[in-house]
Amino acid sequence: MSTAIASRIDTAEQALSVAHDLAAHFATGAVARDRDRKLPYREIDQLSASGLLAITVPSRFGGADLPPSIVAEVVRILATADPNIAQIPHSHFVYLNLLRLAADPPQQRDLFEAVLGGSRIANAQSERGGKTVADITTTVRADRGVLRLDGSKYYCTGSLYAHTLAVLARLDDPDHKTGLDEGEYVAFIPADAAGVRIVDDWNGLGQRTTGSGTVTFEGVSLRRDQLVARARAVGAPAGYGAFAQLLHVAIDAGIARGALSAATEFVRNRSRPWFEAGVERAIDDPLVIQRVGELAVEVISAEATLKSAGEAVDATFVAEADATAERAAAASIAVATAKIVADRASNEVSSALFEVSGTRSAAADLGLDHFWRNARTHTLHDPVRWKYQHIGRSLLHDTPPPLHGVI
Repeated sequence: MSTAIASRIDTAEQALSVAHDLAAHFATGAVARDRDRKLPYREIDQLSASGLLAITVPSRFGGADLPPSIVAEVVRILATADPNIAQIPHSHFVYLNLLRLAADPPQQRDLFEAVLGGSRIANAQSERGGKTVADITTTVRADRGVLRLDGSKYYCTGSLYAHTLAVLARLDDPDHKTGLDEGEYVAFIPADAAGVRIVDDWNGLGQRTTGSGTVTFEGVSLRRDQLVARARAVGAPAGYGAFAQLLHVAIDAGIARGALSAATEFVRNRSRPWFEAGVERAIDDPLVIQRVGELAVEVISAEATLKSAGEAVDATFVAEADATAERAAAASIAVATAKIVADRASNEVSSALFEVSGTRSAAADLGLDHFWRNARTHTLHDPVRWKYQHIGRSLLHDTPPPLHGVI
């Protein structure tokens, strides 16, 4: 896979402008890509070439170093057009943040420079078969003086489009041959390395073109400088989990806005009024007006809480030395709140699209169901019921949310 030659983005205004332009372009053909599962290789190359994937590279390495709130807004804008494309770089941004927080300067330099040139990172994190999703059986072992990576990963979003895979693994070194502390590491390896097999087997009902298939690793050779200790980021009050979750919120908020826009366009131009309303146009039906107003409140609320949460996460990025447990906890609670609101909005509005648009909107060739399928699939990433728990405990018990990277 070739690396795109990327433009440079220097300001938030430039990033948002480019995102809007790309979203308008990606919206064309989004329904067909979803319906036919046409993988957006060309569109992802265009996203790389735009420079948007490098906007979080720290300024000391030549990047724009834009804050989380701007990254979230870029993702939200893209998700209004094609939630698949918006989700593909999620782990790219998350693992760039891991590098910022936990990697050594030489590791940072090599990968940040590659990203500035258009390189893409994707995750190989989740596994099956364990008691919970947190159980990791993929291992790094020392074998005759060489580090070897072995295991299988699932739901590897963006892996089909990646130049580098960020692989979550457990260091298995009972005899202390590596000189590294045991624990969880992220191995940054070329996607085309020997022993890596990327399988296009993702068959979800939504987010169908995200490239979220299976990746296996069989005796993949590693150097020590390809390993980054995950605990340095996850275990510190640095907003690592809040940033990752913020981008999920942005995808859901974008789906909600996209569904509302599709619904209003359909009602304006294609729906017929119900005969009992006694009006000539569907847009004059008072019950339709009421329901669209209710849906708009859901979407606007999701966007407002996303913005507020983004500002809270920004505060954890101001200066690493100034990061505090209180600031990180506040960011996680703000993002958890936004996640609940966006989860509800994306699922409700994408379903109610048909309610306000009428029978005509259910025609399969229109593909309007992709909003609901994408919302229903994406919002399964982590249960909002646990968000309520963390919010309630913070208020009643003064208990900060845990540092596990998922809140």
